[in-house]
Amino acid sequence: MRRLPLPERIRRNINVNPTTDCWEWKLACDRHGYGKIRMENGPQLAHRVSYSTFVGPIPSALTIDHLCRNRRCVNPKHLEAVTRKENTLRGEGVCAVHARQTHCASGHPLSGANLYSWHGSRACKQCRHAATKSYRVKEAA
Repeated sequence: MRRLPLPERIRRNINVNPTTDCWEWKLACDRHGYGKIRMENGPQLAHRVSYSTFVGPIPSALTIDHLCRNRRCVNPKHLEAVTRKENTLRGEGVCAVHARQTHCASGHPLSGANLYSWHGSRACKQCRHAATKSYRVKEAA
């Protein structure tokens, strides 16, 4: 049995979402929700195969980011080759949320002279100073 050309295989195994224009993968997905496609060298991530097919090779130092945030999407217009760091920071994980934070919980800016950085962590100097002062008062009592 002869296989269809790769662009045709991809197009036959998607449902186009009319609202988002996502090409949602109809076949198997991995445990994280990313589509899988069977290739000569074994199963591959469908969004990476789609990007390589319709856009071009993925540089070795880069990963593919879903701009639409839909893991089943294989629409090359919704995919971008970025560094792992950029992909992580665009996400909704704890690290990404904290990295986008511009103010502390008390509303102080996390920038300039008020920013305390230590081993990749950021903190508000005003809040650290207040917490240290409060601790010292309690310890003295």
